[in-house]
This record gives sequence, C-alpha cells and structure tokens, in this order.
Amino acid sequence: MRKQFLLFCILLGFVLLPVLAGAIEVGKPAPGFTLKTLDGKSVSLADFKGKVVILKLATTWCPSCGQLSRELAAIGDFLKEKNVVLVEVFLQDSPEMITRYFEGKSFPMAHHILVDDDMDVYRGYGIYLIPRLLVVDREQKVRYDNGAAATILPAAEIKKIVEGAL
Repeated sequence: MRKQFLLFCILLGFVLLPVLAGAIEVGKPAPGFTLKTLDGKSVSLADFKGKVVILKLATTWCPSCGQLSRELAAIGDFLKEKNVVLVEVFLQDSPEMITRYFEGKSFPMAHHILVDDDMDVYRGYGIYLIPRLLVVDREQKVRYDNGAAATILPAAEIKKIVEGAL
C-alpha cells in the first residue's frame, strides 16, 4: 500500500510540476514578445510600457476563454476610463478562426488581438493551462498571474486586481 501511495505521489508530482512552474512570479518583469495582429502589424508588449495591460492567453475553441472575455467586457467601461489595454494572444489558432470568433463582439477598451504563430509566448510564459490571465503594471512587471489555476475570475475580482496595478 505504501509503495502504491509513493508511486501515486511521484506521478502526481510529474503532472503538477510543469503547471505549478508555469506561473510567473508577481513583481518580476513580464516576458517580452512581438507578435502580429490579424492584419499583419507587429505589436510588442513593450509598446504598452506606461500603461496597465491585461494579458489574456487563449484559444478560440476554449469555452472558459469565452467566459473570461465576457467578464472582461463587463468591466470594459472601467478599463477604458482607466486607460487599461486588453491584449489577447491566441495560441494554435489561424487568423481566420480568430476573426470568426470575434464576429459580432466588441470591447469598449483598447483591445489588441495577436496571433502566436511560432508559439513564442506559449514557451515564454510556460503555458500549460488556458485561459491564462495576467495583469502587467506600467513598468511591465507582473501584478497578477493565474498560471497555476486557470480559473475564471468574476469581473469584480479582475477590477480589484487592475485597481491594485494602477
């Protein structure tokens, strides 16, 4: 019985270690990146230095990613008022898939949609679970990262996190 339990713990460690290692330490610089928008323009995280950024890492086929978008849209006016930028990075999706995903949707705040074709952000941020939500402050330091949890925060909770980064 002890051997089975020990084996279970070792296997669980192999499964959980990459997930737990995925979170970026709060207060550390957010890994930089440059990606293309749907219309082919290059956008870097560094372009938003001096602004608070909500970084959402997602896919079009993830139901939780859509739910997180609805929570962000619910506080869109607040984000616009505070000059907070929403940057959505799509992993493993073509520009056509992303365009279809956003048909009929709009956000009041500054919103940038980026495509991670080369999986640079995927690797740089150690993505194991989606959606991934990070809040990056004006100095490009991580103020929040749900990396190990991939939970959907309610709009009010996201608002509190953003207020702490302002």
